[in-house]
Amino acid sequence: QVQLVESGGGLVQAGGSLRLSCAASGRTFSSYDMAWFRQAPGKEREFVAAITRSGSNTYYADSVKGRFTISRVNAKNTVYLQMNSLKVEDTAVYYCAADLHGDRRRQLSWIYDYWGQGTQVTVSS
Repeated sequence: QVQLVESGGGLVQAGGSLRLSCAASGRTFSSYDMAWFRQAPGKEREFVAAITRSGSNTYYADSVKGRFTISRVNAKNTVYLQMNSLKVEDTAVYYCAADLHGDRRRQLSWIYDYWGQGTQVTVSS
């Protein structure tokens, strides 16, 4: 079992920044890959970013590339999502997810084994 708890969401103006955190517990954090997804009202959940268990490789959706950075500190059992130059269209509930099996289809939500409860990010114009 893995428990994931997101934090750091909030209301920010367009062009601003936020940093999301996801604290993990239950299994050795450095043994699994992590990702961030988001879901806007009336839309499907979409991939945002992923990071391998060691942190050596990162992957991004085209819509956030160059603006968002995913990172992890295994000693703190935490993964982060630094979001800069936020846009109104980034408004969504953001979820972190854990993949315990090393599936390379990182953009597919159904490969992830555990999910957090989500944190709301609202970007105003």
